[in-house]
Amino acid sequence: MSSSKLSRLFNITTQNQTPSPLPISDKETATRITTYLKKSTVKKLQSNPSLLFNLNPNVTRLILSSPTLPTQSCIDFFKFLNTFESHLKPDLTAAITLSQRLYTDRRFHEMKSLLNSIAATDGVEIIANVYEGKVEFLETFFDLMIRVYVDKGMFQEGLKVFDYMVKKGMRIDERSCIVFLVAAKKRLKIDLCLEVFKRMVDAGVRITVYSLTIVVEGLCRRGEVEKSRKLVKEFCGKGIKPEAYTYNTIINAYVKDRDFSGVEEVLKEMRKGGVGYNKVTYTLLMELRVKNGRMVDAEKLFDEMRERGVELDVYLYTSMISWYCCRKGNVKRAFLLFDELVEKGLSPSSHTYGALIDGVCKVGEMGAAEILMNEMQSRGVDITKVVFNTLINGYCRKRMIDEALAIYDVMEKKGFEADVFTFNTIASCLNKLKRYDEAKQWLFRMMEGGVRLNTVSYTNLIDVYCKEGNIEEAKRLFVEMSSKGVQPNSITYNVMIDAYCKQGKVKEARKLRANMEAKGMDPDSYTYTSLIHGECIADNVDEAMRLFSEMGSKGLDQSSVTYTVMISGLSKAGKSDEAFGFYDEMKRKGYKIDNKVYTALVGSMHSPET
Repeated sequence: MSSSKLSRLFNITTQNQTPSPLPISDKETATRITTYLKKSTVKKLQSNPSLLFNLNPNVTRLILSSPTLPTQSCIDFFKFLNTFESHLKPDLTAAITLSQRLYTDRRFHEMKSLLNSIAATDGVEIIANVYEGKVEFLETFFDLMIRVYVDKGMFQEGLKVFDYMVKKGMRIDERSCIVFLVAAKKRLKIDLCLEVFKRMVDAGVRITVYSLTIVVEGLCRRGEVEKSRKLVKEFCGKGIKPEAYTYNTIINAYVKDRDFSGVEEVLKEMRKGGVGYNKVTYTLLMELRVKNGRMVDAEKLFDEMRERGVELDVYLYTSMISWYCCRKGNVKRAFLLFDELVEKGLSPSSHTYGALIDGVCKVGEMGAAEILMNEMQSRGVDITKVVFNTLINGYCRKRMIDEALAIYDVMEKKGFEADVFTFNTIASCLNKLKRYDEAKQWLFRMMEGGVRLNTVSYTNLIDVYCKEGNIEEAKRLFVEMSSKGVQPNSITYNVMIDAYCKQGKVKEARKLRANMEAKGMDPDSYTYTSLIHGECIADNVDEAMRLFSEMGSKGLDQSSVTYTVMISGLSKAGKSDEAFGFYDEMKRKGYKIDNKVYTALVGSMHSPET
């Protein structure tokens, strides 16, 4: 029936009405059906339609309230009648009568299911008689109706039941209110959540920290963190002590905003109230420190948890293992934590193994990486695409391309599709190995597979064409990437600037530098070294020296390559004294002097200006 009809039930009075004398036929019909049901089953009623001929709502009520008929037989009879679309279908009086029996037998789950079917059924008559004196039953009945309405998202109907109970002075169970609060919060109806909580307070419903925390969580989810803190403070004054999980909700909101001061204020309130940190508190505090790059503090918190005996889970161990592997390069310490994790009976996840594999790959221990991968398989831990990519990257960093391609084949056989990282890593390695055609093939294969080129992909391709001397194609790709919404980065600019400089096209290189700076990218040591080389090739050695000086004033590293380029340029221009001056600087800085430098210096002594 419609919600508007059912809601009328809760506006009825609880006064008794004096029943009129029952027709004999109703009594006789009820007795005959009850006797039949005690001896047989409900299904066999269909073979005796004469028994149902005189059935009406009053007879149904008499049968369902018969003390001699088992409750299960009453449930089966009710369900049987519910299959009809005629006047035989039980009305709301019948439902309430059966609800009373279920309540008496403490069969609350079935009682709730019955009420759920009432709320979902159309055409059920509204009964205006609820017997006075059945207060406990009515409280349970209405309490369950609140839950039924909430489960169906019929919040306004649920509030009407709530208000009816308040009006009649009935006791309202906080657990039903919690169901209401949780449902409202899940549907992001935070205003409704606050309204229900306010009505709970006004009605004198016993408020516990559970209800309070649900409302606090709703407010924090909506970004009203300060309001949630005021609410907690208010109920602290009313004797409701927040638990760690209440404060954790607020801390979590501050962590998402990276608000250190907010977190510290909440921690101060926890200490003042004597509320200790639990595992979630520590985890949130560690997460905040990691987000803000304060890994030393995160490490201290981790050690504090261990000292205090706080339960550590796989997530926390994995976070620290990742920190030691990726940030500190302390793989030995990471393995000690891994062993500790296993000794505690915890099962390493694919993320845990992934962090360790990443760590050993970064220090070039590819044998250890394969051992870890085999251990993953023996433990039944799924090898993810991230792990495969990590292994491929590790081999490529060592320029072990054949091993990287073997891992790629295994990855494909496992059903994983290569992503942009996979293709870029392999293409970059092939590029470094001067296997330019293969590098291009991998990038073209990537495009054919529908994987969109990113900045790294374009930069790889541009670099290959530049090294092949096809600067026009490199220039075309440089223009194309911007038109396709892929922006070049400083590395892309450096590749193009270096290519122009090596071809003596200094003007084009200068224009690119200006363009690069206009886009907010500062030239780095590589940019300057390329430009210096270009100016030297173009016999603009004075401009090269100016650029070298500019590098120093900007605090950029003047590497041995930069010095070698300068010495070569000065030597070519016959400026032997200046060339030897740079040579002396190289020695003072402890740079290794190679044959290129000596050859250039010898050449400078035979140049026309010397």
